[in-house]
Amino acid sequence: MATLIAPPNHSPLEDAEALRKAVKGWGADGKGIIAILGHRNATQRTQIREAYHDLFQEDLIKRLESELSGDFELLVGLVSSFRYDGNEINARLAQSEADVLHEAIKDKNQNHEEVIRILTTRSKTQLVATFNRYRDDHGIAITKKLSDEASDNFHKAVHLAISCINDHKKYYEKVLRNAIESVGTDEDALTRVIVSRAEKDLKDIKEVYYKRNSVHLEHAVAKETSGDYTKFLLALLGKED
Repeated sequence: MATLIAPPNHSPLEDAEALRKAVKGWGADGKGIIAILGHRNATQRTQIREAYHDLFQEDLIKRLESELSGDFELLVGLVSSFRYDGNEINARLAQSEADVLHEAIKDKNQNHEEVIRILTTRSKTQLVATFNRYRDDHGIAITKKLSDEASDNFHKAVHLAISCINDHKKYYEKVLRNAIESVGTDEDALTRVIVSRAEKDLKDIKEVYYKRNSVHLEHAVAKETSGDYTKFLLALLGKED
C-alpha cells in the first residue's frame, strides 16, 4: 500500500502558481513546496509541471534545481516518471532478454547498456517472466549465478537489483536500515527508496522495517535527518502535520 496522501481533486494551475510563489524571490519557501509536491501523485505532478511550463515558459525541474540545494534537491526527482508497471507478459521478449542477461553474465565486459535497459524499463511482471525463463533454460536461478560470478561492481549491482525485484520489500527494508545506520546517514539511498516507493508499497515496507527493527521508520528518519529534508520525507511517509 502507498503512504503518499494526495487529494483526489486538485488544480494543476493553482499548484503551479503556488510553486511559482514558493520559488520566486530571495530563498525558496520549503514548506510551501512540501505542501504541494509532497502530497501529489505522479500523474498530478506531471500535470503541475506541464501547467507550470504553460504559465511561465520555463521548466519546473530546472527552476527547482536553481533554487534548491543539498538534500532538499530530492524534490527534483519527484517530478520525474516511473517504470512501466503493467501486468502483461511477452513470452518472446522474456526468452530473448533471458539470453541477453545470460551473455552479459558470461562476458563481464559487454552488454552493460542492455542489462541496464532491461532492468530499468521492464515491468516487474515481465522481469519475473524473464528470470523464470533464465532458470528454465540454464538450470540455475539468475541470482545464484550472479552470486557465483559477481566479482566486479557491475555484477554485484545487477545482483542487488534482481534481488530487489524478486523480494523487494525485504530488500528495501535492508536498504533503509543500512542507510539509517551508516555513519552520517546515507541520504541518497534513504531518499531513493522513500521517493520511489511512496505511491506503491511504502506502507508495507514500513511494516517490515518495524518488525525487523522494533522502531517506526518515521521515528528513525526524524532522528537521523533535519530541516525541510526531514519534513518532506515524513510527508511521503504519510505523516500529517
